[in-house]
Order: sequence, then structure tokens, then C-alpha cells
Amino acid sequence: MKFNEMHYERPDMQQVEEKFSELLHQFNSAKSADEQKRVMEDINSLRSHFMTMSTLASIRNSIDTRDAFYRDEKAYFDEVTPTFEHLETLFRGAITSSQYRKELEAAFGAHLFRLADLAVQFFSPEIIEDMKQNNQLVTEYNALVASAKIPFDGKELTLSQLGKYVNVPDRSVRKAANEARYEFFAAHEAQFDDIYDRMVKLRTQMARKLGYDNFVKMGYARMNRTDYGPTEAAAFRKQVKDLIVPLAEKLRERQRERIGVDTLHYYDTALNFPSGNPEPKGDADWIVENGRKMYHELSPETDEFFAFMADNDLLDLLSKEGKRVGGYCDIIPEEKAPFIFANFNGTAHDVTVLTHEAGHAFQAYSSRNYPVPEYLFPTSEAAEIHSMSMEFFTWDWMNLFFNEDTEKFKFYHLSDSVTTIPYLVSVDEFQHFVYENPDATPAERKAAWRDIERKYLPHRNYAENEYLERGGYWHQQLHIFNYPFYYIDYALAQICALQFWKKMHDNREAAWKDYLHLCKLGGTMSFVDLVREANLISPFEDGCVKSVIGEIEKWLDSVDDKAL
Repeated sequence: MKFNEMHYERPDMQQVEEKFSELLHQFNSAKSADEQKRVMEDINSLRSHFMTMSTLASIRNSIDTRDAFYRDEKAYFDEVTPTFEHLETLFRGAITSSQYRKELEAAFGAHLFRLADLAVQFFSPEIIEDMKQNNQLVTEYNALVASAKIPFDGKELTLSQLGKYVNVPDRSVRKAANEARYEFFAAHEAQFDDIYDRMVKLRTQMARKLGYDNFVKMGYARMNRTDYGPTEAAAFRKQVKDLIVPLAEKLRERQRERIGVDTLHYYDTALNFPSGNPEPKGDADWIVENGRKMYHELSPETDEFFAFMADNDLLDLLSKEGKRVGGYCDIIPEEKAPFIFANFNGTAHDVTVLTHEAGHAFQAYSSRNYPVPEYLFPTSEAAEIHSMSMEFFTWDWMNLFFNEDTEKFKFYHLSDSVTTIPYLVSVDEFQHFVYENPDATPAERKAAWRDIERKYLPHRNYAENEYLERGGYWHQQLHIFNYPFYYIDYALAQICALQFWKKMHDNREAAWKDYLHLCKLGGTMSFVDLVREANLISPFEDGCVKSVIGEIEKWLDSVDDKAL
């Protein structure tokens, strides 16, 4: 079924509550494990239907945030989802305390119950109204960013459309484009600060209602982190500081020399080559058609998957007015259909976002038949392994998109994968500061951000932009606002993906076998267990970063980047 043919109907929350409550009663009064299994299947079916309607409304709203119907439907789900989550928490409490838990674990997998044990710790009816307010604040932030209409080059552009101007060889143009971008954020600085201040105080209030000192541990629990916490995350950030930051700074110095500037300013970092960054040689339709060829040749499994996506219009890729910024993949449970959302703007990012989100979608497609909603996707840091590794598994087909610039793209892609990691952990450390100091003022938050930038990203030079110099850069990072503590996930996954990069150079067939196995496992295991199943080293193990970064540096050093 094509995406536009998928039926949407607003769930009647009263009927949902009545049906869910009835099924919970049946579960709690069941006289056997088999009877409880049957009721669990019915409850999971009810959950899948609600999730399907919520996802359809969310996707269609993000495609056009101006559409009044789906704006109202999104607002409806912002209102009722906390109530639904309360019902799910009652369900999780019931299965964790079931006298037949051992038999249920054998039938549905032990990880579902570990997730349920965690979930009952971070939800209470007492915070339902707070959750509704949080959803409204997230929507308010997204709408503010999507509202950007930036006059530039004789046009009125969205932030995504402006993106292709920030990395052009003409320094005056990219400087002007960056200035135009941050003029928007600076003009709305007070609004961004206010929205985030309300978010932080609200999330802290929720955490304290549940007995936490602050939002940090609640935030980790909400991310379903069953096998690591802040201590392990801090140890990983130290590996990054000690081993990756020096290489990243070396790469930035090579970049400065390559593009021929005396000082690398903030508006220079997006330009990687004096002749311009590698760009795809065709439009969005051309990229999709080449993507179809690429996935046809990569493996039988990817061939089937991408044909399904393209034939059913499950890709919305073009940047347009009113469209939410960013890119994502979601799954529509009842249709067993992943969906890819992106904002193509004519840069190399169009190709990497396609392969990245296709990695998510391929995993979702590979595990689409699990009857348990929790198993359709793993936790986010595991999910990002699929996406980031797919970017590397498709390297052999990059010539389809970049032609004579293929080697330029590969150097850019791998070096960017390294230089991005310090930024990823900067966001994580910043969020720890924010939620450990919830009464900090907006000015104090921005000062803390700037200090963290100097620690992990010492090359950043904002001398010509007062807004950025005082610490405003993070206002554009939607994860900080929308998904607290979801960002180190990318860094953890990138280290795993780089291990796949190394493995595929040693034995591509074995590497693909491990990757395919990982995708098929979906969300049936925790992050550390999934990493082990894929024959990778956990990023939390001392020496993990060291085991791969030397090979990366050796490959990058072997490239005469000034000749690209």
C-alpha cells in the first residue's frame, strides 16, 4: 500500500482506555501462562494500532507543518499519548509481576521484561499533565525552527535550503549564508532560551515527583538504557577526549591548509575542498534511482527492501516550505512499513542521509514481523549502528552518485565521521550540566556550552559572531530540546560503525553477515548484548577506541587530500 493510501483515523481515547483496561483485567485474572500470552498478543495489537495512527499523524504533520488537519491531530496525540503511556505502564507492571513471568519471558524474550522493569520506574499518573506540557513545548520548538524564512540570494529559504550555501568555495558567500542562518537564531534567542528553560524545569519537576534527585537518571531510564549509565558514558567521553580530539584537530588543520585560509573561522568548517565539497551529480529522483541500483547490487535483502520503499512512496526527501527540518526514519507498525523523511538540498548530505536513514529502515524492514512493538527498533544507540554502518557498506557504489568526485567523497565522509564525534560528546556533556544544574540561567547554560566546546572542539573560532561566541550554537540542535540525552548514541554507534569499516576492509563478506544478523535481531536485546552479537567491541571497554582509530588515521594519512 502506498503511503498516501494508508488510512488514518483518530483513535477514540475513551474506547482505547476501556478496551485496554478490559484486556488488563483479563490478563490479571488469567489462570495460566497460555491465557496470559493470548491476552498479551491482543494488548500488543491494540498498542500497534494506536502507534500506527500516531505515526501517520506525526509523519504527515512533519511533511507540512502548515497543514491544519494534521497539526490538530499532532496536537491531539500530544494531549492523549501520556494517558496511553500510563496504560502501557500498567501493562508493564502487570507482566513484570506475573506469576507466569518465567513462561512469558520464554515466549516473548527476556529483554521485553528488562525494559518493562525500567519503564515502571520513570512513569506515574502524577506526571501525565507534565508530559502533556512537555509535548507541547517540543511542538513549539519544532514550529519555531520550521518557521524560518531567510532572505538570501534573492530567495526566501528554509534553514535546510540555506544549507547548500554554507559550504561553497566563495568565502564571502558562505560567510554571508552562515550569518543569515545565525541572525535567525539570534533574533529568536530569547524564545529559544525560554522554551528550553521551561523544558528543563518541567523535566526536573517530573523527575523529583518520581523520587529522582534530578532528571539525569530519569533521562537514562527513558532512553531504555538497561546496561550502562552516566559513569560509563563519562568514561567513553574520556576516550574521545584522549584519542579522537587530537586526530580531529589534526584533520581540521589539514582542512585549513587545504582550503587555503589563515584562520579556520566558524563559516569555513563546512568547506572541505577549495574546488568545493563533493556533490551528487543529479536531482532527488536521480539519487533514488541510483539508490535502487545500489541496493539491488549490494544484497538480495537490500534489493527487496529498497524496491518496497520506492514502490510504495515511503520516502519524502525534498526540502520545501513548511516542512520540518532534519531527517528521520519511522515505522508504521500495522503496515510493517518503514518511512524515510529527509530534506535534500543538493549537497553530499543528500546521499549520506539517504544511506543513513536507509540503514534504519533496512533494520526495521528486517525485523518488521516481531509481534512485540518494543522489538521493531532497538534502543537508539544500537539503532544508530545500523544507519552509520550502512553509510560505509555502500561505499563501493558511491561512484553512482559522485562520479569523478568519488575519492573526494570517501575522504570527506571518513574524516567527517571522526571530526563529528567530539561534537556528539559535547552535546552529551552539556546535557549532563544542564540537568545537574536545573536552576542555571540561560546565560550560564550558554557559558557552559562554550566551555565544553573549548574542551572538545578547540578549533572553533567565533570571533566574528557574538551570538555564537557567547554560546548560542546549541539552539539549532533539535535533540537537545526534543530528545534529552539522545546524542551520545551517535558517538557510541559511530565507533561501532568504524569497527565495521575496518572489518569490511579485512573481510567484507564476514562483515556483512554480522551486520545482517544485527539488523534481524531488531530490539530483542540491549545495546551491549547487540554489540557482542555483531562481534564488535563495546565502546565502554577500555581500549575500544584505540583498537580502531589507528587504522582510520593510517587510511586518512595515505590520502593526498590536497590533490582531491
